[in-house]
Amino acid sequence: MAIGSGLGAQLGISAESSYGTFVAPTKFVEFTKESLVLKKTTAQSAGIAAGRLLALDKRRVLTRREGSGSIDFEVTNKQMGLLLQSLMGTSVTPVQQVATAAYLQTHTLASSAGKSLTIQKGVPLTSGTVTDKTFLGCKVTSGEFSCDAGGMLMGTFEVDAKDCDEGQTLAAASYPSMSPFHFAQMGVKTGTYGAETALDGIRKMSCKIERPMDVERYYAGQAGLKKEPVENDQVKITGSIESDYVATTLDDLHTSDGSTSLVWEFIGPLIASTYYETFRITLPAIRLDEGPPTVDGFGVVKPTFNYTGLYDGTNQPKIEYMSTDVTL
Repeated sequence: MAIGSGLGAQLGISAESSYGTFVAPTKFVEFTKESLVLKKTTAQSAGIAAGRLLALDKRRVLTRREGSGSIDFEVTNKQMGLLLQSLMGTSVTPVQQVATAAYLQTHTLASSAGKSLTIQKGVPLTSGTVTDKTFLGCKVTSGEFSCDAGGMLMGTFEVDAKDCDEGQTLAAASYPSMSPFHFAQMGVKTGTYGAETALDGIRKMSCKIERPMDVERYYAGQAGLKKEPVENDQVKITGSIESDYVATTLDDLHTSDGSTSLVWEFIGPLIASTYYETFRITLPAIRLDEGPPTVDGFGVVKPTFNYTGLYDGTNQPKIEYMSTDVTL
């Protein structure tokens, strides 16, 4: 029996073969916070009946069901593949590096059609009994990554779900030994795509990838449940770079509205040979929207540059993930 608080909670995920069809979780995410909830739409009769002072209980109907919420987590050196695939869209198979224990996942931006997850959360009662809430047809509508000076690389994923099923068997959670990516492993590079050079003075970074979708596809004959959301706008990529004013590289790009490739990476311990645990976001083209340096006191000038990710006409944004995970 689990502990009767959040200490006994769990979150398991699996890739669905078809939208909204349950697949028992096979991976378990160590999360810091979640807000996945069932959302329902009801209609109440307002029919007039002589002498009736209160709406009739039996005339309330449930017309729609869905789920939504977010998951906050530390980005770790294992178990991230399914979430990254759901965000970026490409079907990925980890590629073994020579004959080592290192496997590279390359998540290139693509349509996310057909990519959905079963997300099962276990919520403990105070008695220690863990209740099952299984969210079916989960589409990742946005993913945001951030890392502060001295902090860990954090992720926040927004999720839209077809339904919440509380009748499934709660999977037994298991966790491999994992460690988070963190600030001491962080590097930021800009320049020509494929030949970027390191920036000095970077204190904090963030990157948000939004996947706009029509999540209101409710039709007759679907028992009040939605069809798979369809992409209905271009992908939005935004973020910020906070730095000390040690050079004018970013300032000059802001002034000229010039384009540059951006690489934000975390290089962890050696896995084998020349292959290291890696989490890397590559944006082939960004433009700086605002954030020129200003002096607001006696201290070091600390500009924060906000950026927008764009298509360079050839190369798509990608997330590379090197780990010992043989499968997603």
